[in-house]
Amino acid sequence: MPIKITMPALSPTMTDGTLAKWLKSVGDTIEAGDVIAEIETDKATMEVEAVDDGVLGKIIVQAGTENVPVNDVIAVLLDDGENVDDITDDMISCKVSVDNKTSKADDVPSLNKSPNVNIQNDIGQVQKSADSERIFASPLAKRIAADKGLDLSSIKGSGPKGRIIKADVENANVGSASEIVNTIVANVDIPVDTKVNQFGQTYIEIPNNNIKKVTAQRLLESTTTIPHFYLTVDCQLNNLLDARKDINERANGEYKLSVNDFIVKATAMALKAYPAANVSWTDEAVHQYLTADVSVAVSTPNGLITPIVKSAETKGMREISDEVKALAGKAREGKLQPEEFQGGSFTISNLGMFGVKEFAAIINPPQGCILAIGAGEQRPVVENGEIKIKTIMSCTLSTDHRTVDGAIGAEWLKIFKQYIENPVSMLV
Repeated sequence: MPIKITMPALSPTMTDGTLAKWLKSVGDTIEAGDVIAEIETDKATMEVEAVDDGVLGKIIVQAGTENVPVNDVIAVLLDDGENVDDITDDMISCKVSVDNKTSKADDVPSLNKSPNVNIQNDIGQVQKSADSERIFASPLAKRIAADKGLDLSSIKGSGPKGRIIKADVENANVGSASEIVNTIVANVDIPVDTKVNQFGQTYIEIPNNNIKKVTAQRLLESTTTIPHFYLTVDCQLNNLLDARKDINERANGEYKLSVNDFIVKATAMALKAYPAANVSWTDEAVHQYLTADVSVAVSTPNGLITPIVKSAETKGMREISDEVKALAGKAREGKLQPEEFQGGSFTISNLGMFGVKEFAAIINPPQGCILAIGAGEQRPVVENGEIKIKTIMSCTLSTDHRTVDGAIGAEWLKIFKQYIENPVSMLV
């Protein structure tokens, strides 16, 4: 009997999702464990594995379909000796609207024919060249290509069997906006709808994905329902930079600590020393957390996401560094598991690497605090009546004033500053 493939629940709160991409075509042989599709939830784009063996007999929900309810049938597998005629109408009924004009030939994954093109997604979804040969590329390479607006068919792969890898995409040249549009038109038979607004400006609509929609909803909720309160402190980085340099030199290339790794550790240690700031608000009670689960804001092609370093106060600097790198990589590839980004008790948002001197971040509900990290830069500082040049980093704490008032926030920042300026104290 044909086997139904249904929309999986990839997180406890997921009720529906977007079927971003099919990685298998009708007629392909599938084994249990094969990655068959990518599903876009409200937090990330995640890969879906088959749980049964068989042949992909029919795709019910096409790539790009939004708001597909959990447990809705999205495709059907055929067992040995079965064919498409064995698939009955009641077996493939689904709640999402399906284009009745779609022919049987359209059962194979195809790009959305809508005139409003999502440039980022369409480039990443080009799976076949003009001669129908499949382009082999790693998931990370595909996402980087989509982010940079590159056509994978024009990139030569240096990986096994010509597979396109991260380095190939990063070393490729990014074309102009017009070149990108021309590439899409040349490789995908989709009309690009250039629109004009009331002011005579031309534009192309790029639909919002689920991550951006939910992020926008949560940010609006945060700024309108949470009484934000801001505190800024300047931290001297000279000792930290010296310690980092010494540690990295002694590592002999085995690992490399970043300034952000020290910030994560200092944040966790300060939360351990002063747990009154490690809280979240509910109407019934304030939740004070027993571990420092530090969320680290990561920018991805699909939007902002905050993977979590759990119990960071118990982990060494190298362990934190390895974990942050691994989580950030998975975030950019859309491979984070729900438990890796849901929850957290405190968030760090670091824009220092972009040269931003100082900023105030929006609280990530239901957490009570978020720490905005600016760039470390040389500034004149007065010490004992003398002007000296020091490397200074401005840090701004945004707090939910219902849980963390000015006094609590100031006390926590004082402890955080002490750890940053005396990094050796984090090791004892």
